[in-house]
Amino acid sequence: MATNRRNHILTSFSSFFLLTGLSYSETDTLLQGQQLRDGQQLVSNFGIFRLGFFQPASTPNRYLGIFYNRHKKAVWVANRNIPIFDGSGSLMIDIDGKLKISHNRGSPILLNLNSIRAVRNASASLLDSGNFVLYELSADGSKKQVLWQSIDYPTDTLLPGMKLGINLKTGHIWSLTSWITEEIPAIGSFTIGMDPNGTNQLIIWWRGDVYWTSGLWQDGHFQLASQLSYNGYYNFRIVSNEDEKYFNYSVSKDITLFPKLTMDSVGALKGFNMDPLGRIFTVMSCTDASSVRAGCVKQRLPICRKNANNWFTLKRGFMSGDRFKFSESENLTFTDCRAKCLNNCSCVAYASTNDNGTGCELWSKGTNFTESNINHARYIYILEPKIKKWWIWVTIIVGLPLLVPLFCSCYLIWINRKAISLMLCSFCYSIWRKITAKGGRKMHQMLFYELGDDSASSTIEGTAKQHRNKDGKMRHELQLYSFESIAAATDNFSSVHKLGEGGFGPVYKGKLLNGQEIAIKRLSRSSGQGLVEFKNEIKLIAKLQHTNLVRLLGCCIQGEEKLLIYEYMPNKSLDAFLFDPDRRNLLSWRKRLSIIEGIIQGLIYLHKYSRLKVIHRDLKASNILLDSEMNPKISDFGMARIFDLNDSEAKTRRIVGTYGYMSPEYAMKGIISMKTDVFSFGSPNARDCELQEKLQQLLFWNTWSTL
Repeated sequence: MATNRRNHILTSFSSFFLLTGLSYSETDTLLQGQQLRDGQQLVSNFGIFRLGFFQPASTPNRYLGIFYNRHKKAVWVANRNIPIFDGSGSLMIDIDGKLKISHNRGSPILLNLNSIRAVRNASASLLDSGNFVLYELSADGSKKQVLWQSIDYPTDTLLPGMKLGINLKTGHIWSLTSWITEEIPAIGSFTIGMDPNGTNQLIIWWRGDVYWTSGLWQDGHFQLASQLSYNGYYNFRIVSNEDEKYFNYSVSKDITLFPKLTMDSVGALKGFNMDPLGRIFTVMSCTDASSVRAGCVKQRLPICRKNANNWFTLKRGFMSGDRFKFSESENLTFTDCRAKCLNNCSCVAYASTNDNGTGCELWSKGTNFTESNINHARYIYILEPKIKKWWIWVTIIVGLPLLVPLFCSCYLIWINRKAISLMLCSFCYSIWRKITAKGGRKMHQMLFYELGDDSASSTIEGTAKQHRNKDGKMRHELQLYSFESIAAATDNFSSVHKLGEGGFGPVYKGKLLNGQEIAIKRLSRSSGQGLVEFKNEIKLIAKLQHTNLVRLLGCCIQGEEKLLIYEYMPNKSLDAFLFDPDRRNLLSWRKRLSIIEGIIQGLIYLHKYSRLKVIHRDLKASNILLDSEMNPKISDFGMARIFDLNDSEAKTRRIVGTYGYMSPEYAMKGIISMKTDVFSFGSPNARDCELQEKLQQLLFWNTWSTL
């Protein structure tokens, strides 16, 4: 069936070009020893694609690229980061079978870098799929094997049949990376690929940070990117086996134009709408930081930039003054420059350094802008705070008529002092309640802004829906529960449903209306932990996903109430087995080894393979939960510390955790590293530590520190 579809597509393409009256005398194959010089080109068999050197409009540099034959924008570029500075470039297969670009200004550019042996009989062909393939040939000239192909090294464009995913045997990743600008094909700041954590979804990264997610692949479509499935043209699918795992797409049978999906320079994913007009449609775009769009991750901006998108206006003119910060790095894109300004509260203007859109210039407070339209004027984004003066007039208009009643009220108060005083006290009390409630809502807004969602918390389940994404979840895929729903699930926090109590507060078992069993941690007012640990746990678990980490379903904030909602663990915590003389016999050595291995897997993920490098700092048996199959889940991340990926240790004045499980250098000097968790993992029961046991632990530490 796939072969019939491919033949149908090729037939449609060939018919299209025959109808337009075009003819091709060029070849589609480059033989060993031949050269394809600048100005020459290869053309695929049916004339769908061409390969040759080109020069973008905004630069004198030249590149080797593959094009749809009637399009000006390349779909693949061979030397995107190593341009050629004149017309001396030529493509050839040398005597050893190396596919390379030669030029007069330096060393040849080798394309098949992974080639490890010499090949004496080779050729390269441009196929009608847009794939440029280097073959080893048999003695009779037939194709023996593929040595290298361009579709394994995509640039910014995904053609039908190309892959986004990973080769599980070699570790090679198929992904798209944007051009630095619309005209310059050098590597830009946005990349789209398959989630490396194993979930079946596509992710766009901006300089390594998650920028957009497609949502999980379910029932033949992406949850948050329906445009990729329901536009009638792009038929996505997932392939997963022991050798590889990837997404790709095919096109509908009635295709007569040129399908492609492109990761553009400002982070938008665009498709070519295959209708007679050949229009481009946008699959996703997160350029408007103030809007809420499916899959977009909220930008982490300072409080001063909450409404920044409404402040910066594009104008033409000049900046003057000595408060100037300059960066001429050509690796910075316009989007990078905008982000630098938004994250600097003193920045009042920004612009690209070069005419081609690269580089970045920032101006801080104290500089002046002069608007002008002369030839040398520049386009600059200027900060223009919108000062609202209407409230002054409202105050005057409303205030004047109130002066007379005010004097009358003062006279009445003097006459009826006792009765009026009681009424005033009641009135002031109600005003105080409203002010404190408003202050509480403001605090919660700040909390959700820090967590990646600047919407306020809601106390009513129905109202909370307006603050969620289209899938009904907060932007970190956490459910926002109302306090009423949690109270109902626990019979108003009945002692019958109480599972235990820790440093955070009591833990309850609950059951939602849909039948789902949950565990609820309720922050106690007497707890030593507070808002910092509460936020820390939400931010961490929201970004971490592993089978040996407890799953946080959501949270609830109402007034002074702060609750965390987890998946329910029927076997409770590990200490309930280890330190119980009867239940410890239920743990066989095989099961104990399995639990130890699961905890280690969770720690390795936290320390090395997660998006964040995390040190738990309070790893102990009571923080290891067991599911129905006795699989361990690390929990309680309120004390956890996030590290930069390149850092190996840090120092803190705030010593938190459980004494007896702390490593000596952490307890005494505040030094945190991966060894901190390793020490806690290997510590004995710390509930009845005597002096002798402490000295013995210190002896163990002295031995460990020498390793």
